[in-house]
Amino acid sequence: MPIFRIMGGHNGRRSSTTDSSASSSSQQQQHQSTNQSSTYPAQRAQNIAANQRYTYPGQRASQSMNSNNHAPNPAAPFTQSAPPQPPTNTVVRGTATDPAARQRLQSSAPPAASSGEVTTRPGAYQVTRTTSGPAIVYRVNIPNGVAPGSEFHVHAGDRRVRVRCPPTSRPGQSLQITLPPAPQTQQMLLRVAPLTAAPETEAGGGAVAMTPEVQKVNEQAEENGGEAQSFLVDIPANIYPGMPFTVNVAGQRFMVTCPPNAGPNMKIRIVPPTVRDEPQAAPKTQVFEVAVPPGVQPGQPFTLVANSQRVLVTCPPNVSAGQKIRFQLPVSQVVGNIQLSYESNEGWRRIIRVTDMKFQWVRLENNDGEADLAKSDEFDFSRSAYIRKLTFLEGNDARMRAGRVSLIPAKDAVVDSRLVVHNRTLLSYVDIAEQQGKGLEEKTTWMQNICAQLTSAWEDGHIKLAVRRKYLLLDSVDCVMSLGREDLRKRWRIEFLGEPAIDAGGVSREWFQLVTEQMFDPDFGLFVSSANNQMAMNINASSGISCPEDHLLYFRFLGRVIGRALFDRQLIKGHFVRSLYKHLLGWPITFDDIKSQDEEYYQSLKKLTKMEDISVMCLDFTATEESMGARTEVELVKDGAMKEVTRENLTEYLEANLQYRMMDRTRPQLTQLLLGFFDIIPEPALTVLDANELELILCGLPEIDLQDWKENTNYSGYYEGKGRSHQVVRWFWEVVDHDFDQEMKARLLQFVTGTSGVPPRGFSVLQGIDGNIKKFTIHGIDRKVYQLPRAHTCFNRIDLPEYYSKEELLDNLRKAVTMSGLGFGLE
Repeated sequence: MPIFRIMGGHNGRRSSTTDSSASSSSQQQQHQSTNQSSTYPAQRAQNIAANQRYTYPGQRASQSMNSNNHAPNPAAPFTQSAPPQPPTNTVVRGTATDPAARQRLQSSAPPAASSGEVTTRPGAYQVTRTTSGPAIVYRVNIPNGVAPGSEFHVHAGDRRVRVRCPPTSRPGQSLQITLPPAPQTQQMLLRVAPLTAAPETEAGGGAVAMTPEVQKVNEQAEENGGEAQSFLVDIPANIYPGMPFTVNVAGQRFMVTCPPNAGPNMKIRIVPPTVRDEPQAAPKTQVFEVAVPPGVQPGQPFTLVANSQRVLVTCPPNVSAGQKIRFQLPVSQVVGNIQLSYESNEGWRRIIRVTDMKFQWVRLENNDGEADLAKSDEFDFSRSAYIRKLTFLEGNDARMRAGRVSLIPAKDAVVDSRLVVHNRTLLSYVDIAEQQGKGLEEKTTWMQNICAQLTSAWEDGHIKLAVRRKYLLLDSVDCVMSLGREDLRKRWRIEFLGEPAIDAGGVSREWFQLVTEQMFDPDFGLFVSSANNQMAMNINASSGISCPEDHLLYFRFLGRVIGRALFDRQLIKGHFVRSLYKHLLGWPITFDDIKSQDEEYYQSLKKLTKMEDISVMCLDFTATEESMGARTEVELVKDGAMKEVTRENLTEYLEANLQYRMMDRTRPQLTQLLLGFFDIIPEPALTVLDANELELILCGLPEIDLQDWKENTNYSGYYEGKGRSHQVVRWFWEVVDHDFDQEMKARLLQFVTGTSGVPPRGFSVLQGIDGNIKKFTIHGIDRKVYQLPRAHTCFNRIDLPEYYSKEELLDNLRKAVTMSGLGFGLE
């Protein structure tokens, strides 16, 4: 695919372009057009019904890519009950036209889209309304009985208009009225865009290999210290090869030269110069002077509290411990409450980095809240943490980015604390500071306001998704995977073909529920139930067996659907395991996340840390995977089968296991899920949420039958004898019933079981780690052991201290539910 790259310049300054000729001939394009028009949709639907396979979207995109050596045309004109347009009139997005078409550019007319919004063919449509053209003059007669100054209705062409009778006119006289041109509604059918595999990964599962041209663009962007980003732009009318024209992208204006194989009303792909992130300037600052803490070396970062906020400072060169240094902070922007407490006051916290005002995670090492970053490098089985890093790459088709994901130490992970769109700041860390301590409903409203500002105006057009109920998932994948990132943020209208319903909200709500319900169905093969909780779904590492041709396409589709659900405040029909929510938010992953999914495996790793002679275990750097009854050995590191686990390399072995269980075994699927999600949702907007809140926003507050909950609860420890008649237990249920609203009940359920989901048959079938029934359990303990209640999600058990009063129970239970594990810590 030819890529026209802007080498520099903005604000109207001329920039050079590069070009490469198209690789397909006009005969190939004609053949492609003929094949697609003859098999879509009737023949394809018959084939699917016969084979009962859900693999056509990626397979078709891959075949189209291979047969033409470039991405398929994403947009093509479509006229109802009309034959397909010849390839010379095809609107091209992300590809160049047939070289033979260059000879016909002067004479070929621009592609015509269909008028009206009557749709009989499934697919995604770009719908635009234009009012171009001259004004229209009509002559009408004033009806009888109309007095001067009064209004009357007349028909002018196919429009009914209201006219005011002039003071000097009478009934029966003729008037001349001038009307603006009638708005014309145009629909353009979009085509599926293929996934692009990262350069170091193999093509497959619906992803095609990255072309050398696109790979070169990504390499140059990495060399320049940024990420490549391309845009699709329209060539204006009367612009022919070699002629310059200006475009506005990302809030900047560039001068582009029309390539030799393109022409008027066509689309080309441009790559602006890579822009590095610049530190955010503070309008008002205050100088602070602090002493470098003991043990800090030059160039080493350390944390401190200044202006009621915890910040990260790097020790300057030639400065030693005990000496004083100065730095500046914004005085009008208080961020003292931006600390996301992880597990406890001694756990991981997200703080502001002074140099560029980005968020960074640090591990607190002592009870007074001071952070020792030097110890963050030391491995600790109970506290070491890692965070996913997602790098965006340009794909073969500009609508579908590629990317790579990896796990990095939590202390090295950063995320922007501001969101800038088209040179306009939509949010900053000041907004985050104001929102992070508020309730779920207020946070949701704030996020909806951010999403509303990202939504394209109605005047810029909207997207119509036309699907057949019989082939709902297949058509939906086609539709959503045909959209570019700009289209994903336009307004959507969903239509079930053959049904009269108009989408005023109810149709979209039904579509989100039906589509996600099919995607999360374990029988479909993409997800499996967690070993600890049958309501929480985890990625199936063997999804490629269920959908070999395009399982990655479905994960990209689901990521986009989940992102759009969050964008539109719709609900999905499925719950993730906790680690997937953390990956979406960029939160630390620890060995406790292995524990929440596989308690037995976690305990086996933990025992190794207490053994003195590990060699007796005869372990090597491999893991065993079982799929379809067959067992395979997977090497955790290079030549892992030949590497014995010893006391000296135990840390490496444990980290390799965490890396494999939380990332490597499902890396391709997770990559596409994250890419699809961030095709719509900007990551800075998620920094106010924790994993529990994200689950409640996406899945909604559950309908909890409190009586069923009580009847299916076991009691142990101090409460085993009296059970529900124990005074503390009575207080507990009174608090849940009368003091906790629906959100707090859901949070309590999350706290104890790991998810807000309730089994369809109620609490009587709540499962534990071994897959057997493990009912909700209240375990009584001495209040001297723990001040706050503690949860054991593997066993659906809460350790509830024997409090002295109902008020004490309410206060401590609320703290545990809202702050422990994934809540916010206020300083």
